Amino acid sequence: VLMAPTEVLAEQHFLTIHGLLEELSVKVCLLIGKMSKAQREGVLSWIANGDVQIIIGTHALLEEAVEFHRLGLVVIDEQHKFGVMQRAALRSKGSRPDVLVMTATPIPRSLALTLYGDLDSSVLDELPPGRRRVRTVWRPDSKREEVLDFIRRELRKGRQAYIVYPLVEESEKSDLKAATESYEKLKEGPLAGFHLALLHGRMKTEEKEAVMAAFKSGEIDVLVSTTVIEVGVDVPNASVMVVEHAERFGLSQLHQLRGRVGRGPHQSYCILLASYPLSEEAKMRLGTMCRTNDGFKIAETDLELRGPGEFFGTRQWGMPELKFGDILKDSHLLSRARREAFALVEVDPTLREDENLVVRQTLSRLHKGRMELIEVG
Repeated sequence: VLMAPTEVLAEQHFLTIHGLLEELSVKVCLLIGKMSKAQREGVLSWIANGDVQIIIGTHALLEEAVEFHRLGLVVIDEQHKFGVMQRAALRSKGSRPDVLVMTATPIPRSLALTLYGDLDSSVLDELPPGRRRVRTVWRPDSKREEVLDFIRRELRKGRQAYIVYPLVEESEKSDLKAATESYEKLKEGPLAGFHLALLHGRMKTEEKEAVMAAFKSGEIDVLVSTTVIEVGVDVPNASVMVVEHAERFGLSQLHQLRGRVGRGPHQSYCILLASYPLSEEAKMRLGTMCRTNDGFKIAETDLELRGPGEFFGTRQWGMPELKFGDILKDSHLLSRARREAFALVEVDPTLREDENLVVRQTLSRLHKGRMELIEVG
């Protein structure tokens, strides 16, 4: 089973995998929320009876009515979009299935588990053939006119652009610019003469799909959006990503947004517009984005800034309950401790020997009822 955070992404995976396996007689099905009752019942029956080998879906896979015939492998795409309990819920639908989690930016908890040796990691550190690295710059609000001029130049070359805002509508309680108001101003002002469209989470599914289809086909030059485009959007002709109020976004979100461009052969750009004054943490986030495109390095900075969260709980960031060192700076100590721990459980897997009982009792006392959560990833 493969679980993705959005219907758009789940459908893309379904079409890709179905196309690859069609001639091999491997049956693939899709389970998402917008299906009709009859479609849904048919798919649930196939899954329960083992009539399909690969199931692709969204959060709909977590519902009680979904029963797998014999679940052997769980794949979770864009892992940072799911909570620990959601990942645990899907895993619990099988008898100890293997689990593969995928993400461009590991959340602090998962990166820490990888460093501790509780998760094996595979890293794809090469760009697909023909693609170039996205150039990232950080600019103050005062440079907005220069940024808009750059967008116009790219559009005249036949490229497309995203402009992302943190809010749908402006609020009296906030000084943040919002997508709806900015869309109207851009359409009538600096980007008049180009085709603009608005996209945000409050729109109906059909409306969102129509806008995305028009952008993908090239009918729309500029997509003014909220972070709804963060995952599952693949438009190779888009070469500019502008993020307004970039200081308000986390590292993982910024890296995901940057990943919407650079998907074709053209040089692409990510422009982070920030409002001053900036906190030291915001400067560190924006500086990291400009220095590297490496998801693991970005995740390491995120881990440093936010902490690893709970290994035996559901918090995916924050300071751990027990801390003896810095898991990034003290990696040599971590490696040694890991070797000692593996050696211990190899000779006494259940920690029932007299000399190891205190370790078992301490773990049980600190993490009672939560031990299985460390296996979620």
